[in-house]
Amino acid sequence: MRNLVLRAVGLGLIVGGLGAGIAGGQAARTLPAPTERKNLYPENVNAKAEIADALDTAKKTHRRVLLIFGGNWCYDCHVLDAAFHSADIAPTLNKNYVLVHVNIGEYDKNLDLANKYEIPLKKGVPAAAVLKSDGTLLVSQKNQEFEKARSMTTDAVLAFLEKWKPGKG
Repeated sequence: MRNLVLRAVGLGLIVGGLGAGIAGGQAARTLPAPTERKNLYPENVNAKAEIADALDTAKKTHRRVLLIFGGNWCYDCHVLDAAFHSADIAPTLNKNYVLVHVNIGEYDKNLDLANKYEIPLKKGVPAAAVLKSDGTLLVSQKNQEFEKARSMTTDAVLAFLEKWKPGKG
């Protein structure tokens, strides 16, 4: 009888552990679909001037500049932007970064900036570069890290932001 009770308790712990693992897995959910398509990459914006303004703000507020290269036609760009505005990610982003969307058009705009910040557009967008407040390139994505944003998890985006925030990286 004692053996039967111990087995029942053990089974309960295993099942309970699985349930906790599944519940804990909620943190690993993929990024939500955007609820609307915004004009993230307006046609007539001077990206160089926006970057200069962002660097000025970053210096004054002790943050870094996060450049997101993409286009309004890019679904994953909208997924990533929606994630940036989510309750899980926005506090980390806003505390540590000044965000600039860099319009690549139909792969025919701001190619000089993509080259300057070592963004291999042939691998797809969205693609990110992180700049120190003095304009120095800290990191650029070269392996399509954000290109499939719809398949990314909140934790993956947060890990990227945490890794490159001021005082890190």
